[in-house]
Amino acid sequence: MVLCQGGEGDAAPAAGGKEPEMPPCREDGASAVQPCLCPASGVEAAGDEQRRACGCCSGMSWPCCCEAPGTKKKAACPGLGLFYTILSAFLFSVASLFLKKIEDVHSVEVSAFRCVFQMAFVLPGLIYYKTGFLGPKGKRIFLLLRGCFGSAAMVLLYYAYQAMPLADATVITFTSPVFTSLLAWIFLKEKYSLWDLLFTLFAITGVILIARPPFLFGARVTGIEGSYTNHLKGTIAAIISTVSAASAIVLLRKVGKSVHYFLSIWYYAVIGLIGCVVALFVLNEWRLPYCGRDRVFLILIGLLGLGGQIFLTKALQIEKAGPVSVMRTMDVVFAFILQVLFLNHLPSWWTVGGALCVVASSSGTAIRKWRHSVKKAKQREI
Repeated sequence: MVLCQGGEGDAAPAAGGKEPEMPPCREDGASAVQPCLCPASGVEAAGDEQRRACGCCSGMSWPCCCEAPGTKKKAACPGLGLFYTILSAFLFSVASLFLKKIEDVHSVEVSAFRCVFQMAFVLPGLIYYKTGFLGPKGKRIFLLLRGCFGSAAMVLLYYAYQAMPLADATVITFTSPVFTSLLAWIFLKEKYSLWDLLFTLFAITGVILIARPPFLFGARVTGIEGSYTNHLKGTIAAIISTVSAASAIVLLRKVGKSVHYFLSIWYYAVIGLIGCVVALFVLNEWRLPYCGRDRVFLILIGLLGLGGQIFLTKALQIEKAGPVSVMRTMDVVFAFILQVLFLNHLPSWWTVGGALCVVASSSGTAIRKWRHSVKKAKQREI
């Protein structure tokens, strides 16, 4: 037996759509970075051009197949992908808590620091995979738009976290799957059923319960932070952020796997940093925090956000998207817990009701998409 070194897998395809000279080994459909055992070169007769393939390796040739005769397939740890998802949700929630704790730092400046961390992480990957910094000519406009929508979503979300209760802003962001389905139906001609319409109405109901407009709930609105004007501004920012994030996801679907994952993040970070710097000079808000604690919080926000994204990407590599999307609703649970423990702000029953509507909507959308993908996979096998 000899060792066949593993590669990065499907989440990071080769630049320009070129296949690597030696396909990476994979285990359990995941992007395994550990080496896998393969038969020695003497197993097959010399000059034999007929090579066997298996479904687990997407048809790659027999010597680099993880289920070749004589090999022992390593069993994946059950529930590891879901554990990564919960860990990702926890890191994102803690980063949001630190954002609430920062004083006198504009949300645009926090976003700029986050973009710097993203660039520092992605740059070595771009150099290693030799993807270039611009991407394929036919895809650059989509990458540019993805960067604009993604960075706008980040800035507006950070503003929403500062302007309204942590749990309220987190709940609104979970309407993203509903808006993604709607935009995919409009621009990508994907199927949009009555169930999707029902989930959309559920999401809108949840947002209304959180925003609590006075013309529906009266002039005396309880359970909010500060003035109702700031609460309303935060709600609008969170909704626009969610629509922008959904637009970025639709653009990524349009691009497909022809563009490296790191390149997509690179556009997102660079465009976000440029936009944040311009906005800070226009608003005259550029300044380092005076308190050493706030500087530590800025660094932790960047690190925790990066860690959350890494664990979420890893979860999607080793687990189906449906269970991961459902498990991501733990973000809402962590947001409620952290808000009560560290911000001393009890959520109102309106917020709880809105959260239940939004979580039911996003979970239902994710489960329907998951079942549809499983059904299509079975039909292809037949």
